[in-house]
Amino acid sequence: MAEKPQILAELEQEQVNALAGLSMVQEEEALQVWKREYLGKSSKVMLAFSSIGQQPKEIRPLVGQVANQVKQALEAAMDACAVTVHEAALAHKLASEKLDITLPGRRPVSGGLHVQTSVLRRIYDIFAEMGFQVYRSCDVESDEYNFELLNIPAHHPARDMWDTFHVASPGMVLRTHTSPGQIRAMRQYCPEPIRVILPGMCYRYEQISARSEIQFHQVEVLAVGKNITFSDMKGTLNGFVRRLFNADVRTRLRPSYFPFTEPSAEMDVECFVCGGKGCPVCKGSGWLEIMGCGMVHPTVLLNGGYDPEIYSGFAAGMGPERISMLLHKIEDIRYFWGNDVRFLEQF
Repeated sequence: MAEKPQILAELEQEQVNALAGLSMVQEEEALQVWKREYLGKSSKVMLAFSSIGQQPKEIRPLVGQVANQVKQALEAAMDACAVTVHEAALAHKLASEKLDITLPGRRPVSGGLHVQTSVLRRIYDIFAEMGFQVYRSCDVESDEYNFELLNIPAHHPARDMWDTFHVASPGMVLRTHTSPGQIRAMRQYCPEPIRVILPGMCYRYEQISARSEIQFHQVEVLAVGKNITFSDMKGTLNGFVRRLFNADVRTRLRPSYFPFTEPSAEMDVECFVCGGKGCPVCKGSGWLEIMGCGMVHPTVLLNGGYDPEIYSGFAAGMGPERISMLLHKIEDIRYFWGNDVRFLEQF
């Protein structure tokens, strides 16, 4: 009877020793020590695999087979031991803990609406009372809708007013304002008169500060029909502001410029944070701009399908975050996106 090769005898003895050592393991740390000793890179079992090439050619397959069998046997034993060690640790933890079943349960914490959600719903309700309906448009727009159809052709200097995020698809951008929805709404309802608001998220590559963010909500207001005048716009917007804040709120309209309205204006509301005295939110002016507005430009009306000789309209775009800052005397627009529970719980 041929003598068994030494390496095979060593592998079998290593298996016996390992299983004997494993039977003494009772804690996780001891199990990890055992694993490093018998299944680690420098263990006899793992070294046997690397030494196969050094063995006589006729026993190499047998050495590989035995080494693999020993490794699998030790791994299976280790897995079983790990379950036993875990269950023992859990039983010890439960036995050492005291549980008073007479204590009252913990009341679950209920969530609430984000302050911006509440303010947006309030804006929707006010305009709904005025006969406006909500119209949704997409966040990713084509350059044509975001600029060109709004009387901002390529290379127009007015494009510098919007720091644009371009997406991978050529000619597509993250909308810089909700104004592209004007064209979509007009083309859908033309030639009928329309009164819509277009809420949504806008994106601009700007320096983040106490009053500027790279993403923000905007609510567009659009009314198109016959014989609509600047006075209609002023009355509508003043009525909205007084319902939103209070009947005594002070507002002002300042001449401005927007490519898609003519004439154009900006509406300011007295800063409620500082009471008109000047603060970082209002840049020391005592006033906070809440919207731009104006009569819809004839070119935009024409692009929307309306004859500017027959129809007229007004449009406005407001920032709900700034409105929230006025309503709740919030001093930093970055709080809206910080997800700080201390801030959110106040509302």
